[in-house]
Amino acid sequence: MVWDAWGVPAGHTPLPERIRGLLGQVFGVSGEPVARRDEGDVPLRPPVLSTDRRAGLARLVGEGHVSTEHSARLRHAGGKSTLDLLRRRVEGPQDAPDAVVYPADHGQVAAVLAYCSEHGIAVVPFGGGTSVVGGLDPVRGRFDTVIALDLRRLDALLDFDPVSGTATFGAGVTGPRAEQLLAAHELSLGHYPQSFEFASIGGFAATRSSGQASAGYGRFDDMVQRLRVATPTGTVELGRGPASAAGPDLRELFVGSEGALGVLTEVTVRVHPVPETTAHMAWSFPDFATGAAALRSVVQTGAAPTVLRLSDEAETGLNLARSKDVGGTPVSGCLAVTTFEGSAAHVAARSAEAAELLRAAGGTELGPGPARDWEHGRFGAPYLRDALLDTGVLCETLETATTWNRLGELKARVTAALTEMLSPQGEPVLVMCHISHTYPTGASLYFTVVAKLPDDPITQWRNAKQAAGDAIAAAGATITHHHAVGADHRAWLPDEIGELGVRILRAVKREIDPAGILNPGTLLP
Repeated sequence: MVWDAWGVPAGHTPLPERIRGLLGQVFGVSGEPVARRDEGDVPLRPPVLSTDRRAGLARLVGEGHVSTEHSARLRHAGGKSTLDLLRRRVEGPQDAPDAVVYPADHGQVAAVLAYCSEHGIAVVPFGGGTSVVGGLDPVRGRFDTVIALDLRRLDALLDFDPVSGTATFGAGVTGPRAEQLLAAHELSLGHYPQSFEFASIGGFAATRSSGQASAGYGRFDDMVQRLRVATPTGTVELGRGPASAAGPDLRELFVGSEGALGVLTEVTVRVHPVPETTAHMAWSFPDFATGAAALRSVVQTGAAPTVLRLSDEAETGLNLARSKDVGGTPVSGCLAVTTFEGSAAHVAARSAEAAELLRAAGGTELGPGPARDWEHGRFGAPYLRDALLDTGVLCETLETATTWNRLGELKARVTAALTEMLSPQGEPVLVMCHISHTYPTGASLYFTVVAKLPDDPITQWRNAKQAAGDAIAAAGATITHHHAVGADHRAWLPDEIGELGVRILRAVKREIDPAGILNPGTLLP
């Protein structure tokens, strides 16, 4: 990906004239993008990796696989949150890892971790680089030196079991590469988070990723069958069967560990046949509460589609423009999107059952068009965020989850907190929300915020994030549903798991990583 924005250059396109005009009317900005710096003009903190230490790492992975080049260091200087991108626009030296190390396999990863533990070098595991919660910041802590451990060379399909329906990938395999490798066997993983195009299998597991098709295929932690983990004190191999009663499931300790407890090098996942057919259908509901109740009825009946999403009034209005006709029916209220995948018979039966439930709950069919449009553009939202940022408009997201009975209260609390913090004098601010993932007992709320950038946008968003996090905690919801903890959510972890829970995690880290080299500043408060 490019160093100062999401994705690749081909994805970056100028905002249409109509959108620029709208931004001027609402936020008082010109709509013209600012000039962006060439990466060669960005100063970095000078590397402090000594010649001896560099040589030691090169002996483990090969001379050509340890880089202190400016471009490599810059591209490993953090993730892709709005805060990350704002920091990269600040004049002056940027913090960056002192070197980037590219191991080829589990053995090399384990050797690098042991070496770094012995010599006091902090290690930031790096997959696709898509973190939006500060999970890739090159934090040194008490260490003089920090390296990024880039897993891109662990990019193979290592094992494939067509009878059991499992596949083992190297942690550096990206989402598209996984689908390509599986397609040769007429199989699919079906995990499609918004970061799909760039994120890695190891990253999916390390952050408890939840894909847009999780209603049908489950979250990524549901898919994980086995793990191989390198730590500074040895290798952990977990998962001998589809289920076990052999004590607590230690896979759960490393899934979601964000590189703070070990480096996932091999991940075995459940796979399924490529769907025979896919059906799309969109629905409108008069208001968010009615739509949420409709989704709950579908999920709790067991008729959930592969994809099930509901946008609130603000998001529906922005994305579809209320006056626009979609499939011959004016879109108003709240838009819901559904897709169904599987055999023709399964899709026909499941879609008919869900349609009956949604119709009975107050839904109006809009045809397949809006659902297909959403699917076509579902990976493009971060590009729009960056285009807005270039024109002086903040666009950032956050997410949470709670039980169905608390969903409305949570939405109201977070919306109020964000609006109050971003609009203290009544400045224009837009807070949009959609239900992104559903479960029998609850759902995830995904918020998008749009506001004018002030003179100090970093402080602005930190304050807004603090207010939203406090509102989430006060509502008894989770501080993160699928973006992970990273550095941004650490402050609320004790509230979520308790002080004793934090001490348990710290005790595990002391045993696994006694020198504390693994991803300092991430996960553990």
